[in-house]
Amino acid sequence: MTQKANLAALFGATDASTFLGLAAASLTDYIAASSVFLGVPCATPYAAVGAYAANGPASIRKGGASLTANLDRYNFDLGGPVFPNGVRAACDAGDLSWSDEDFAANRAQISNAVKHIIAHKAVPILVGGDDSIPIPMLAALAETTKRYTILQIDAHIDWRDTHMGEDMGLSSTMRRASEMPHIDTIIQVGARGIGSAHPDDMAAACAWGAQFFPAEQIMSDGIAPVLNAIPPDQELVICFDIDALDPSLAPNTIGRAPGGLMYHHALGLIKGAAAKTRIASMDFAEILPEADIDGIGALTVSRLIAASMGILARQEAA
Repeated sequence: MTQKANLAALFGATDASTFLGLAAASLTDYIAASSVFLGVPCATPYAAVGAYAANGPASIRKGGASLTANLDRYNFDLGGPVFPNGVRAACDAGDLSWSDEDFAANRAQISNAVKHIIAHKAVPILVGGDDSIPIPMLAALAETTKRYTILQIDAHIDWRDTHMGEDMGLSSTMRRASEMPHIDTIIQVGARGIGSAHPDDMAAACAWGAQFFPAEQIMSDGIAPVLNAIPPDQELVICFDIDALDPSLAPNTIGRAPGGLMYHHALGLIKGAAAKTRIASMDFAEILPEADIDGIGALTVSRLIAASMGILARQEAA
C-alpha cells in the first residue's frame, strides 16, 4: 500500500467543516453554547516572519476530524462524554479574517469577537495563530469590570517590552497583560531552557509579582503548587502556548524545547483550575502545522481542546 489509509473512517468519522463536527455559529447572531471555538490566524506578527502560524486553526479542525461521529462516547479524560446530558455543547464560529498590513484592525476584530461571545455567556476558545493573539483577548475582558488571573502555560515568559520594533507581538504578551488594570495575578508554568527572555525581562516580571513554575519544577513537584497559587476569588484566563508541551507530543510549533509538560500535566492544570475558579476565556497559540510530524501535534492539541470544551460545559452547569 502506497497511500495512507483513512483511519478516521474506522471510527465512523464524517466530513465536517467545523471542529469535532460541532454546530457552526456566526459572530453576528445569538450564540447558544457553553464555549466557542474561534480560529484566529493572526494578530500582530513580526515583519521578519509574517503570519507564520496562520494555518493553525485549520490544522486543529483536521486533527479532531476522527471524532466527528464519536462525541457521545465515554471520554476517560472527563469521566463521561464530552457533553453529558444536561449541559450545553460548544460551537465553532469559524476563522476571523486578517490583514498582513493593518495589525490594529486584527486586534480590534479579535477583541470584538471575544466581547460578542462573552456577552452571550459563552467562553471563548481562541485557536491560533501566533502568541500575539492573547493581547486583544485579554484587553476585551476589561469591559466586564471583573478582576482576572492569567494562567500562562508556555515554554517562554513573554515579558519583552518591545521586539523588532513591535510592542504587541508574541514576545510581549505577558508584559502587555501586566499593564492592564483588570489583571491582578499572573501565574506562568512551563518555562525551560534558553528562550526569548533577557535577564531584565525576568527581573521586570518578578518585580511585578508574576509567579513562576518552570517545567523542571513541575516534573519534580507536580501541578499541585500551581493550583494552590490560583486565587479562588478571581476569574481565570488560560493562555496556552503549545510549545509548553514536550515536542514529542507537540512538534507542530516554532519554539520546540526538550523537557516540556506531558499531556496529563496540561489536562490536570485545566481541570484543576476549573475546580478552583471559573475559566472565563482560553487561547491555544503557536500552532505551526508545517512543522508537525504525522499529525501528532494536531492530535494532541485537538484532544486538549475537546477536553477543555467538556470542562467548560460542566463548569457552566455546576
